[in-house]
Amino acid sequence: MKNFVVLIIIYTVLLSCKEQKRYIPNLTEFQKELNASFKDVTKSPLAKNDRQNFVSLDFFDFDSSYVVKAVLIPSSKDSIFNMKTNTDRMHSYNKYGKIKFKLNENYFELNVYKDNELITDQTDDELFLPFYDNTNGITTYSGGRYIDLKFSKDSIIYIDFNKAYNPYCVYNYKFSCPIVPSENYLELDIRAGVKDFKK
Repeated sequence: MKNFVVLIIIYTVLLSCKEQKRYIPNLTEFQKELNASFKDVTKSPLAKNDRQNFVSLDFFDFDSSYVVKAVLIPSSKDSIFNMKTNTDRMHSYNKYGKIKFKLNENYFELNVYKDNELITDQTDDELFLPFYDNTNGITTYSGGRYIDLKFSKDSIIYIDFNKAYNPYCVYNYKFSCPIVPSENYLELDIRAGVKDFKK
């Protein structure tokens, strides 16, 4: 009887360990790196309790059809403005220009921005793309998602919607996040990138 009780205890411990170390298959490098940053106490936007229970963000499967080539058309002059956030704080951006691309046999145009508060020599080629699409409020966050872009001198940009991520305020109310401008709406389902966060 004593041996039977010991076996039950061992089985229970092993089962709980197996559940805690659940394997997440078929993740891309971007998805693995994002998960790692969410587990890292120095980088994670998650509140303490959510971080301790964190296994993985919920992602759409990688889909190469959501990697598109875009043409960057810079603005003729700086257009600096304060973008609204989900808090009282305003964040300074420059409406750098527009990107034009084809996706699902349709042509689209979105505004891209430079973050005036983070510009350094290392970030001078970086652009910020916030966007809405038809999945918002259904499978993705209702307030839209973001993509970080890099541009080159030939004005060609590759947009990988598989790298679309949520604002940090989705995970923790302490963060102040830019609100996606209404003109950056894509009238289609972008079934790529990070899904909404369910606590």
